[in-house]
Amino acid sequence: MTTDFSSLNLRDELMQAITELGYSEPTPIQSGMIPLMLTGVDVVGQAQTGTGKTAAFALPILHNFQRQKNPQALVLAPTRELALQVADSMIEYGKHLSVRVLAVYGGQPYGPQINSLHRGVDIVVGTPGRLNDLIERKVLFLNGIKTVVLDEADEMLNMGFVEEVEKILATTPAERQTALFSATMPARIRKLAERFMRDPQTVAVKRSTLTAAAIEQRYYLVNENHKTNALTRLFEIEPIHSALIFARTRAETSTLANELVIRGIPAEAIHGDLDQNARERVLGRFRSNQLKVLVATDVAARGLDIDDISHVFNYHLPDDAEVYVHRIGRTGRAGKTGIAITLLSPKEKRRMREVEALTKQQVNKMELPTAEDIAKHREAQVVEKLRIWLGRGRYKRELEIVQELIDGGHDVMNIAAAAIKISRGDEKQRPIAEISEVKDERRERDFSRGGTPARGARRESFGRKEMPGRFGDKQRVKGSRTHEEGMVRLKVNKGKTHNIRPNDIVGQIAFHANIPGHVIGKIRIEEKISFVDIPEDAVDQVLKHSGNYRIGKEKFSVVKAQ
Repeated sequence: MTTDFSSLNLRDELMQAITELGYSEPTPIQSGMIPLMLTGVDVVGQAQTGTGKTAAFALPILHNFQRQKNPQALVLAPTRELALQVADSMIEYGKHLSVRVLAVYGGQPYGPQINSLHRGVDIVVGTPGRLNDLIERKVLFLNGIKTVVLDEADEMLNMGFVEEVEKILATTPAERQTALFSATMPARIRKLAERFMRDPQTVAVKRSTLTAAAIEQRYYLVNENHKTNALTRLFEIEPIHSALIFARTRAETSTLANELVIRGIPAEAIHGDLDQNARERVLGRFRSNQLKVLVATDVAARGLDIDDISHVFNYHLPDDAEVYVHRIGRTGRAGKTGIAITLLSPKEKRRMREVEALTKQQVNKMELPTAEDIAKHREAQVVEKLRIWLGRGRYKRELEIVQELIDGGHDVMNIAAAAIKISRGDEKQRPIAEISEVKDERRERDFSRGGTPARGARRESFGRKEMPGRFGDKQRVKGSRTHEEGMVRLKVNKGKTHNIRPNDIVGQIAFHANIPGHVIGKIRIEEKISFVDIPEDAVDQVLKHSGNYRIGKEKFSVVKAQ
């Protein structure tokens, strides 16, 4: 096992950048992958995010870097956030080589990306949809590619991008080196490796085992639309020094951070749209305790190196139980204890069972603080502050004011009570957030009555990959009506005659609207049109990007169904 970067025999320009970044020892995935990639063999790396995967493939690519006419390396990433982060990292590692790195992704104008390609690019990092568009426009040429990297391949599978990835790989030279990175290895990813890789060498980094002594895990059952209120109640009671809250999307991180600030909790969002300088400023405020809360997506949290996080919150459970393990590992570091809290909606119960099965630990169910609990806690805080000041005795001028009031005929008990009343005046500006009673969804009841199962129950029964269960039942899904609570039905102007498939709809909407594919509901494909159910809070985002959705070269539009 390599224990020092100097033993990897990387070119001097890379060692200079590594030293300037303060890196000394490679991580396990870097120790295993870098020597293999330097030999030119195909490699499969199985490791979670945050393990140093980017440097594991970036450093070998940059070590072999030589200027040529067309790009020599291609990195495929599932999201624009990850594409931007990988590109920024490669620029940082290759800054003494003057390497030209370009990130390409949807939702941005084509012009600047095409102009950069015309001027010349050495390494392209991009999302599958935009890469295929640029190839079809004949502005991105992959005939000179020496290394292809598939980063977070399982996430690309989840977002419905595997066929687009296969198209891209088919246009690259057969003698290229291919590196595939994936946290998990489902059958479809293994088939992809078998088809496009030559005797790949595998490096697997086992997940860190959880220590119950270091991390206290618990969850609170709460209705989806009251999760922010539940979070506010917990912040009233919990002894939070610093907290990291995981949300699903970039838009959700910003919305949640803003809502917390409005409620008096200093919070900021950290996401892929922040450049490196802005990111470092936010982290600097967090480390110096000017900022109490960071709200982040899993991708944006990659590379965060903060040892003093007291609480990790899962605003939503991740789809993959192993991602949960990685999230909560952000607390309980450096010999300290930590607390991991999940806000669990009824439809997420199955995923919590998966977490418990993977970790072989029970996550304790707890009850949210009641309004009475919070009122008592606030009073206890006031009494504690009074005791502290009474112990200090540093209130000479205040004693003089009290004496003046006594001389004016006021009772000393009334003076004290009035002073406490004034000190608690700000509590009126902090009303206790209301929480509705959770009514558990019961799949058995839904089926026994012959109705449509609740949305969470349906996913438990069929799962996202088994598409016929989502759109094939014409008795349950009719026209523009949706029977799923919290969902809105949208109409797509393409159908069977246009060869549109459920994966096309899921993949394009998830990518361009930047929402997780798993939250997209039922899909029904008719002859000339299709219908898709979208969570109510994501509808505006989906409609906003209607002009970007494509099947091959043809665009398709999405509007509200009438």
